[in-house]
Amino acid sequence: MLLLKLTAFTLLAAVCCTLSTSATRVVTCDNGENVQFLNCDSGVIFIERALYGRTDRTTCREGRPADQHTSVNLIKTGTLELLSQRCNGKRVCEVNTEVFRTSDPCVGIYKYLETTYTCILATRSITCEGSDALLECGKALICTIQIHSANYGRRDQLVCSFKRPANQLANTNCLSQSTTASKVAESCDGKSQCDVPASSSLYGDPCVGTYKYLDVAYTCG
Repeated sequence: MLLLKLTAFTLLAAVCCTLSTSATRVVTCDNGENVQFLNCDSGVIFIERALYGRTDRTTCREGRPADQHTSVNLIKTGTLELLSQRCNGKRVCEVNTEVFRTSDPCVGIYKYLETTYTCILATRSITCEGSDALLECGKALICTIQIHSANYGRRDQLVCSFKRPANQLANTNCLSQSTTASKVAESCDGKSQCDVPASSSLYGDPCVGTYKYLDVAYTCG
């Protein structure tokens, strides 16, 4: 069965190669209000794998009756996509397991969120709504852009908040369509420089009335 901020930091190696740390695996048992915490001391988060459900009989079994962990291979679809959209390109990310409980085709089975991620040395570009983002890898045309994540919306009250009323900043769960990254990648991947607009006309409006920004993480290789 299937369950199925405004700063840019640098991440270029001298020879334009992409560096990353070893992968980190985090498991969070779903006790109702549990939060999974992902953190990069340097670089930004890149989700490699993520599952919500149960794939073995031993993980998160302590204190649970046998009938809640004997069934395996119960995986909720869309977990990787949702977690990537929320966390990719950020240095720190907290996700409450309740966001994955939108449906439960395997009622009675005790589940957990298992995430594997790396910290990639990437450049983060943040552009307020109505402006254009300039992404570049130098003028020598040796290095080219590779987009790792892109979100148009709002995930922080402080970013792009200057002279904006509080009601335009309150919604920090404003996530753009899953196609935002692919649209930015289509415009920029393989180029040494590109301009992309931070505009609802291109990405859609995920939260009407909220002042948004385009948050992109990319490397040069």
